[in-house]
Amino acid sequence: MPKADANHAPFAYDGLDRVIHEKARLGLMTSLMAHPKGLAFADLKQLCGLTDGNLSRHLQVLQEAGLVEVTKGYEGNRPHTSCRLTKAGRRRFLDYLAVLEGLVRDAAKAAGKEASTLSRLGILPT
Repeated sequence: MPKADANHAPFAYDGLDRVIHEKARLGLMTSLMAHPKGLAFADLKQLCGLTDGNLSRHLQVLQEAGLVEVTKGYEGNRPHTSCRLTKAGRRRFLDYLAVLEGLVRDAAKAAGKEASTLSRLGILPT
């Protein structure tokens, strides 16, 4: 089946990147966007409310997609893992946000039309 043309399928939102759109990964990307120098694994875990295993798996997906860089090393004698967005990850996330903003505008416009129609029908106060 051919890919939908944006002019014929304006609500397809093809730019909603499935790698980013998953709830936990969206939280990770947002956290890392807010901290350009990166965050420690433990900080990401707390900010996003994830377990060690879930965080590791989601970071792996983002890393394989080239969106996140994971650096493992040591601080003193303790293992330390830090994560940051790659340049491509930052760009792709900004592109994703632009599509998401369009979706929100479309939904608000549709809700406004619905509210207007309901008001005209006397179902909602004007």
